[in-house]
Amino acid sequence: MTPQQKADACTAAWNSKDPSQVAGHFTPDAAIVINRGDPHAGTSALEAMAAGFHAEFPDLHLTRDGVRAGGDHMVYLWTLEGHHAETGNHCRVGGWEEWDLDDAMQVTASRGWFDAEDYQRQVDGG
Repeated sequence: MTPQQKADACTAAWNSKDPSQVAGHFTPDAAIVINRGDPHAGTSALEAMAAGFHAEFPDLHLTRDGVRAGGDHMVYLWTLEGHHAETGNHCRVGGWEEWDLDDAMQVTASRGWFDAEDYQRQVDGG
């Protein structure tokens, strides 16, 4: 599997609205840290994290914007788009994840980033 194929498969998992498909791209002991927050570690926490995004944006659609890879490290650039469940506001937020990968192209660690202030502004409708 190429890095582009991995990113496309992960994008499809998010767009499936099935949190277990998202978690399936990670090793069982993997963790994701978003914007230096608390880690979501292990399969159940990763599923809960994905389910939270899907609950917040019932029509969530993720787009792969780009990929950079070298050895067992990969950067996945994405755009999340959808309507916020509580406010109904349309949001479009770009971000990226830095992945460490094992030999089977499973994510062993992820550090995710997006502009939290812009995200909140869009949720609030400002």
